[in-house]
Amino acid sequence: MKIKAVLNRDGGTFRTTDMQAYCERAHAVFSQAGHELDCAVVAGKDITGALKQATHGGYDALIAGGGDGTISGAAAICWKAGIPLGIVPAGTMNLFARTLKLPLDIWQVLETLSSAEIKSVDIASANGHPFVHQFSAGMHARMVRLRNRMDFASRLGKMRASASAALSVMLNPPRFDVAFDINADGKVDQREVSAISVSNNPIGSNPLFYADDVTTGQLGIYLAAPLDTVGVVGLAVDILRGRLHENEAVTAAAAPLLKLHFPRLRKGAVCVIDGELLRMPRNIEIRSHPGELKVLVPAGS
Repeated sequence: MKIKAVLNRDGGTFRTTDMQAYCERAHAVFSQAGHELDCAVVAGKDITGALKQATHGGYDALIAGGGDGTISGAAAICWKAGIPLGIVPAGTMNLFARTLKLPLDIWQVLETLSSAEIKSVDIASANGHPFVHQFSAGMHARMVRLRNRMDFASRLGKMRASASAALSVMLNPPRFDVAFDINADGKVDQREVSAISVSNNPIGSNPLFYADDVTTGQLGIYLAAPLDTVGVVGLAVDILRGRLHENEAVTAAAAPLLKLHFPRLRKGAVCVIDGELLRMPRNIEIRSHPGELKVLVPAGS
């Protein structure tokens, strides 16, 4: 195979990695497996352009290296181009890599990707905006907005900012109204909630809130009833224990399509799609696209 690797030198682990040595090792591993690898190391601000350009190079697959934001953007590009995506997990959480059962060590994953198989998995979209992990509104969106206002220049700094933002949200959880129509069957329910999360496939029993299987053709839909500080703490504990579905405040469902309407949308309201903070539309249609994203996964998985 002729493969292009685009690596975000500003992404997590790569910041402290000798990228020349890393690319040399990648070339050796893929060459030994019979592949032709072209490796490019680019700044974070240039990653999207480099990934898009790579889709026009006649490559059989595209490998993206970086954090969850880089991987989500690469998945959207590969989905539209119909090119298989390989992942080098260089971020903090590496959620999609975990879902695909890839090694989380950036050196070890090279061996796995060089002998990987191509698999068709699901990708989701919110008003046409693709995502591989989740759409969220309410508590998570407020936490991301608060975290982004803080200064951090390292992974540890980001973790500290996240913890500070999470504490602030615990002390003052949001409440807002939402009308939702699951499967667009005309049965509209309206309620007050503190959080909405819609995942690309239902969340597994893990504390990091990622799907164990991305081939079900379903969205995981989670709504948290209005919470006070004690309720938020309880929800956080259940998430960390991998028992989200057991929390009494959470309503969970699975469906291939969900329509959301926010009747009293506040000015400046935001949502989060795969970690990216975006302006909240009043109406959102979220749908699963079963089997439309091709990815490289460990052989035999």
